[in-house]
Amino acid sequence: MTRSDDDQTILIEADGRTLASAEVHLTDEPGVVHSDLHVASGQLPGGTRSRLVDAVLDSPEMGEADRMLATMPLGDTEMLDRVRERCDDVEARAAGATKLVEARLEPRH
Repeated sequence: MTRSDDDQTILIEADGRTLASAEVHLTDEPGVVHSDLHVASGQLPGGTRSRLVDAVLDSPEMGEADRMLATMPLGDTEMLDRVRERCDDVEARAAGATKLVEARLEPRH
């Protein structure tokens, strides 16, 4: 996993290939962070999607947040399942080919 210089783009890579990425954005609403999660097409190593969700939730931008708003591919159940494992009060709804997910973040210790 690498992060870009501005620490707002998270990449999951293997053998020089980007397998998954996420952009993390602070919002104008205090305590709310938005993230756009993407995965490469084709076969991916098991756990890639969960690793991406973990990297987003562990990112510095999430440190002071109470809620996360995220977009992810509509049919991707692994990412949604991982968000449900790590967050509270998760709601998801379809929006075209995208899934909109809202979750309350668990406090960091």
